[in-house]
Amino acid sequence: MEDSLARPPSPAGLSCYVAISQFLGLTVIAMTGAWMGQFRGGIAWQSLLEFNVHPLCMIIGMVFLQGDALLVYRVFRNESKRSTKILHGLLHVLALVIALVGLIAVFDYHRKNNFADMYSLHSWCGISAFSLYFIQWLMGFSFFLFPGASFSLRNKYKSHHVFFGIFLLILSIATCLLGIKELLLFSIKTTYSSFVPEGILANVLGLLLITFGLLIGYILTRDEWKRPPLAEELALSMDFKNLTEGESPSGSQ
Repeated sequence: MEDSLARPPSPAGLSCYVAISQFLGLTVIAMTGAWMGQFRGGIAWQSLLEFNVHPLCMIIGMVFLQGDALLVYRVFRNESKRSTKILHGLLHVLALVIALVGLIAVFDYHRKNNFADMYSLHSWCGISAFSLYFIQWLMGFSFFLFPGASFSLRNKYKSHHVFFGIFLLILSIATCLLGIKELLLFSIKTTYSSFVPEGILANVLGLLLITFGLLIGYILTRDEWKRPPLAEELALSMDFKNLTEGESPSGSQ
């Protein structure tokens, strides 16, 4: 009974929006797989189909898993802060690993077929998004998981960490939209304007990516849906602040 009072249920509407975001995210992944399978010949590593690994991995890692990592503090609002931090960090690591596989696939495909690298806006945005994402993870680990950062430093960096988290998801989705357009122009340039099925599927995929990003952004920016600190976390944070700032935890204010 006391535990239920200390850990209130999720706010009205939050669970519904999170569920819709997950449905949209999985739909986006399924549509990308269908696009690569139905219209691009499938997925393989040691053939011309190696390229198709790239869009699927980037959408799984840099969009779906990155978005889910951002939602951790909304979904697991009644779990311990440390457990939530670890899950947040692990989801980002998984996203980075899957995205790295996608990057290796496209560079290897270009090398085997003597195609140029890093000349398009899509590739510039993509490598920037991945690099900044990796730096963001390192900074987050250093400030929030690795012991040693002072309370004041964590507080100063927190707003930047939150801002760049949302920015990187937006940049990742924008990069995916550029990639979709680029692939369509390379593969069906002469028939794209005829409303061929592949073009329609890819356009719908782009709209769903935008909608997924909007939902994640909406959930993250609702103040009443932010994770409230538990009572024990408030006490621990005060002690941590006092210790790292050189004060006694029991000292008078």
